[in-house]
Amino acid sequence: MRFVQALLTVNGKAHPLQPNRANTFEEIYADFQQNEEGAGTRYSVFLHPKQDITVQRLEIQFDIPLPPDAHFFANGYQSWSESRIMKVSDGIPPLRSIARKFMGNYGDEHIKGIPRGQGKLHSWTYTYVSRNAVVSRNAVPGVDPEQRSGILLGSLSERTGFTLFLYDQSKGILTVRKDMDGLALRHSFPALDFWVGEGQEQQLFDTYFRLAEIAPPSAPAAIGWTSWYNHFTNISEAVLLKNLESFSRTNFSSSEYQPQTAIKNDLGEGNTLNNAELKFVLRYFQIDDGWQTATGDWLSVKPAFPNGMRHIALKIKEKELQPGLWLAPFVASAKSELLRRHPEWLLKDAKGKPIRVGWNPMWGGWYYALDFYHDGVREYLSGVFHTILDKWGFELLKLEFLFAVALAPPPGKTRGGVMWEAMEFIRHLVGSRRILACGAPLGSCFGQVDYCRIGGDIHLAWRHPLLSFLHFRERVDTLASLRSTLGRWQLNGRAFNNDPDVFILRNANQKLSPEQHQSLLIINALLGNLLFTSDDVSEYTEEQKGEFEEALSLRGSDIHRVLELENDVWKIDFAQENSDWSAYCNLTKTVKNLPLPNGAWLELRPFETMVLKS
Repeated sequence: MRFVQALLTVNGKAHPLQPNRANTFEEIYADFQQNEEGAGTRYSVFLHPKQDITVQRLEIQFDIPLPPDAHFFANGYQSWSESRIMKVSDGIPPLRSIARKFMGNYGDEHIKGIPRGQGKLHSWTYTYVSRNAVVSRNAVPGVDPEQRSGILLGSLSERTGFTLFLYDQSKGILTVRKDMDGLALRHSFPALDFWVGEGQEQQLFDTYFRLAEIAPPSAPAAIGWTSWYNHFTNISEAVLLKNLESFSRTNFSSSEYQPQTAIKNDLGEGNTLNNAELKFVLRYFQIDDGWQTATGDWLSVKPAFPNGMRHIALKIKEKELQPGLWLAPFVASAKSELLRRHPEWLLKDAKGKPIRVGWNPMWGGWYYALDFYHDGVREYLSGVFHTILDKWGFELLKLEFLFAVALAPPPGKTRGGVMWEAMEFIRHLVGSRRILACGAPLGSCFGQVDYCRIGGDIHLAWRHPLLSFLHFRERVDTLASLRSTLGRWQLNGRAFNNDPDVFILRNANQKLSPEQHQSLLIINALLGNLLFTSDDVSEYTEEQKGEFEEALSLRGSDIHRVLELENDVWKIDFAQENSDWSAYCNLTKTVKNLPLPNGAWLELRPFETMVLKS
């Protein structure tokens, strides 16, 4: 990987920048530093305007020719954006035009200047590039995949703006760009700061987060129940208390269920991973969307909760669980009382028109973004959080649709700058209680939240054909969610605790097969630190209890590596209790025959996951 050039365009003039030299121009001085650090190289650009300027673009280019089957991790714009390892010859298809009116603000479709098409990939905040194909047909016998070298490029600060990594396979050029096009500046500005390292994946991510000064999350790994994926907005006090009773009384460890063949050693002999002695604590009981009279009216509770939200929070605590509550602090539905009373609180575009974030039938149609910098909005949210946390007594807040706050940054600020300040504001309001961030650009959550969603919502079926057809990267889709979980696994315990979304084991009100249940549960248990379900666990069969118990025994494993053997076929290598294991995951609808290290072959049924002892 060779440095090619750095270009700064201000007031319509393009200026080449040289590292570790004086870069002085008529309207600006740019301090561009390139220094060896952490067995890699750190690049930083600090801008010092001499007059009022407008930045059109800042980017640094590297020459890194890669073969068509080399791989690039494309980290999506926010939590829900499908994020996966892709061949550099692939492309990210744009959202179809018919959907842009309704879904165009969810991801990066509204951001101009991002090249799209075959052989053009992009990633937000960080990326990981592998020169070696990882598909099994190209594996070299006797060579440990862990020893294959990769290149990590990661932003060391998203405080002043998002960092975008773009790869053009036809040119062999990797570009690092600061998302600050059109930014008006009149003061010094720390514009760009990123690190490039080459080596083994785990060591690279450890070094990256150490240099970024992101402390590991202090919150514990947790499991719990959430209302959304079974009841959606049809919740009430009675529904919640019924599920609370079931969830709090269930003790899976007392089950006499004997494990199936899902977990076995490579000789086919049964192995329970010592789960007979399994002990665990149910920690969270989280109320999702549907308790409020309208999205945005967070102090107005539906009549279905006659005793109020404090009553339910107390009932949850009586069961020795931590109460959690959902809200979307930066949006309001068109039918909300907040929007009717305070239209001046809405975020507006350059023409002064309120910004529609999207359309949600469960909220009665369109919903809008709030202007985070309006004093009234901040005062209102301060009162909302004080009520929910201090008066009602909730201990975990699941905060969704956070990306909406940064859709139209004011003059002198970037999208990333707004997002970072909004998350700092939220962290201040929540204090020592726990935050589960969802629908948020991940770089803005590094070190600022306790738990963070790392994929889109799962679906009650494996795929969502319509949303897939529309190329909606933020879609509700089980496979897309799992791809993101498998792609973003390195963030767990480094940036925050990963929330890979819920698992489903129930038979009713869902369309997943038993194999799909199993794969979803095992992958989430291995790669996440927050394991939620919406099932009525009192209805579990002994077999389902045992399946859950086995998955719980996987939690806390030491993950060594996650490899995509071929398209949507994965291998997760991990250690537990001084033993090495591998989870083989077939997320496709066809049978797969995979070679094992001992020379044997493993047959996986469609959607099946199997855990083998090495």
